[in-house]
Amino acid sequence: MPAPHSAPLATADAVPSASQDYGYAALDGSEPARAALAEEVALAVAYNGVSQAVMLVSPRDLEDFVVGFSVASGIVSGIEDVFDIQIQGDDAARHAHVEISSRAFWALKDHRRQLAGTSGCGLCGVEAVDQALPELPVLAPAPLPPAAWLEGLRQRISDLQPLAQHSGAVHAAGFMNGQGELLLAREDIGRHNALDKLIGALLRQRIDTRGGLVVMTSRCSLELIQKMLRAGIHTLVSFSAPTGLACQWARQHHLNLIHLPHHSAPRVYSPAMEI
Repeated sequence: MPAPHSAPLATADAVPSASQDYGYAALDGSEPARAALAEEVALAVAYNGVSQAVMLVSPRDLEDFVVGFSVASGIVSGIEDVFDIQIQGDDAARHAHVEISSRAFWALKDHRRQLAGTSGCGLCGVEAVDQALPELPVLAPAPLPPAAWLEGLRQRISDLQPLAQHSGAVHAAGFMNGQGELLLAREDIGRHNALDKLIGALLRQRIDTRGGLVVMTSRCSLELIQKMLRAGIHTLVSFSAPTGLACQWARQHHLNLIHLPHHSAPRVYSPAMEI
């Protein structure tokens, strides 16, 4: 199989409004200077006029974030339930007004009622645990990617991270298709947000994810596994080691989980290998 290559089919714009220069004083007494710092804003998300969450995000690809967050959090079952997104505001406060299907909205309202009903009876902790460890679909087993696809992957994903190159302080989530082509990436101060943005971009651009994989530049914890399962993508490659619980969930749900260390061969944690 030929070595994979990067094909930035749908990269984001080159750093608009996501960073800004700030002056700083040097502790050693040398001349003051300026450096680019990544910006973050508070984004309030409301569904059909009802506020749901406020997230701190990087101020770019916000429509991708809203779609990905909605799907990966289980608020909607797919992009077909998202009818319209209006982003308003500027500076440090933004508002996302999202119109979703009646079916999804009633399910969301029913979920909110359940939470409110248990808050005064001592069961709210049980409800919180249920939400942290939800029942999620088990994926059909999928083949592992060829090792050649992961060669030089750190540098190739770096080429799709303009904000990280400019200011640092951000995570990235990238997507490689079933031919080993690294198509696009999304960046954010939050690793969960970066994955939400990527999932949203894949859905909005209707990119076929069959046989593909997601690359995360951050540590791999349970929440990322859950978002992958909801998105139905079968392989996750992480530059940092997974937590034990993330590994357990990946194995239980047939998600391929691979850690790509700096200086050693890729480590396959799921599916479990015979030792």
